[in-house]
Amino acid sequence: MKLTEPATEQELDESQIHNVLRNDRRREAIRHLRESGGSLTVDDLAEHIATLETDESPAPRNVRKSVYVSLHQTHLPKLNDLSIVEYDQRSKELTLKDRVREVEVYMEVVPQHDVSWATYYLGLGLLQSVVLLAAEFELFSVRMFDFEFWTWFFLTFFVASALYHVYKGQEKSLF
Repeated sequence: MKLTEPATEQELDESQIHNVLRNDRRREAIRHLRESGGSLTVDDLAEHIATLETDESPAPRNVRKSVYVSLHQTHLPKLNDLSIVEYDQRSKELTLKDRVREVEVYMEVVPQHDVSWATYYLGLGLLQSVVLLAAEFELFSVRMFDFEFWTWFFLTFFVASALYHVYKGQEKSLF
């Protein structure tokens, strides 16, 4: 009987990546590992996730234990099998592997009360369209400035936003 090898030689396919990211605890494990410099213990990760899930610090012992068991038995072995995380079950140490880059492409981590970059750019584009239409037809107080002014204003705003977005993206990248 042939044992299946961890998927280390070829890139993860989209279905594998979506399967990994489908679960909140796996997403949070990757995010927290990335924010922690790429390594931590299962105990620390379980404590962090339990605190997020209960909004209590420290989280109740039974919740911490439940999170720990699900991480240990299900989520971390899956991430380890796909070579996204190195999980040493004896020492209970976790380390992000280079393969996490394949998953990060699909992971835009957006805080709970924040807006994703995609939504930000969509909103900015819609606002620009409304203002330019109002300038073109000389509506409201937008007519104080001409169409060319508003075009340059929003072009500058888009470029500044994109530069900031690139800067923040490099700041968050682990590799």
